[in-house]
Amino acid sequence: MKILVLNSGSSSQKSALFELGPEPSPDPIAPLWEGKLEWDGNHEALTVRNSKGQKLHAEAEVRAEERHISVEKMLSNLWSGTTAVLNTTAEISVVGHRIVHGGPKMSEPIAVTKEVKQAISEVSSIAPLHNKPGLQGIELIEKLLPKTLQIAVFDTGFHHNLPLETQVYPGPYEWYERGIRRYGFHGINHQYCAHRTAQLLGREISSLKIITCHLGNGCSLAAIDGGKSVDTTMGFTPLEGLMMGTRSGSIDPGILTFLMRGEHPNEQQLDALLNHKSGLLGVSGVSSDMRDIVKSTQDGNKRAKLAFDIFVHRLRMGIGVMAASLGGLDALVFTAGIGENSAEVRQAACSKLEFLGIHLDSAANSAPSPDQDISSPTSRVPVLVIRAQEDWAIAQECARVCQSRQPE
Repeated sequence: MKILVLNSGSSSQKSALFELGPEPSPDPIAPLWEGKLEWDGNHEALTVRNSKGQKLHAEAEVRAEERHISVEKMLSNLWSGTTAVLNTTAEISVVGHRIVHGGPKMSEPIAVTKEVKQAISEVSSIAPLHNKPGLQGIELIEKLLPKTLQIAVFDTGFHHNLPLETQVYPGPYEWYERGIRRYGFHGINHQYCAHRTAQLLGREISSLKIITCHLGNGCSLAAIDGGKSVDTTMGFTPLEGLMMGTRSGSIDPGILTFLMRGEHPNEQQLDALLNHKSGLLGVSGVSSDMRDIVKSTQDGNKRAKLAFDIFVHRLRMGIGVMAASLGGLDALVFTAGIGENSAEVRQAACSKLEFLGIHLDSAANSAPSPDQDISSPTSRVPVLVIRAQEDWAIAQECARVCQSRQPE
């Protein structure tokens, strides 16, 4: 079974093609083909690679509303050009989509129908950076592969059964009745990392209290007890919680009412401030990319250093909150772009967590292999760097849904 995965993020559109056999694989398998679009403002880069390592790289200036054209171009490299691995589109059995927000109605992976598309659209205003690209991906596949089964896998699904004291905001109870509650995000990767941690440690997941730190352009933490999410930093939208690339994370809501009384920003202006002009970019004035922040800090840029320090402070604070929610800690996990690649962030974050029994091995932290324990022998709590495998996790969910649809 060949499964195509489309993974729409806030700063990238990833895609991968997997071939799964009749028996499930306990370990992630490499894709036959993968493509990635990344953008920063109007600058867009396309990278496509097949299993033989053949690579295509191109850059273009495009408008955001025309980005679907670039996605179509990326996917065409599956069956044409030097990176082609298919003779025909008919070889694709199913297409899986990462849908960030499932809202109150959808949590389990589900075959895409007209009704499912409508439900995704209804909550697009809550996660506009993600759900709209997800819907565009579904519509593009309808155009390119009109007879192919599509499956939506929801990033909010893993957090669907958060305890009520975690779900409900301390506003009017009517909010909760209207569906205004904490949903949590990055659930596909948080869930994968928890199971991968148990596998790497040789422990049953039911016995583990794990904090997973998904740190990329978007950032969130999850407290996972016995394989279930019991707390997380993102909430009603992907804006709550940690400081991020261009997103503010949690701030005093009184700031917004203060601005509305004085400067009178409208809804669109507030959205732009919080989602696009804040975070690492907003504080540093340099970049939303942690690599640029670290380099500028080393070059003596004081605002870049401040952005780094705020990011680390809020990360440490979040880890402490998650540990309190769990009532203990058996493993700390770093994953996603910053989590996997920034030794500086990991070192700084863990430097004041000794009270939790956390001690890093400096050499291991400086250049970790994927899925490696970087804690020192004296550390009571293992600290792991785990490669994000959202695409693989989505492919597995697609295979599971396909099997459940087959007649007995």
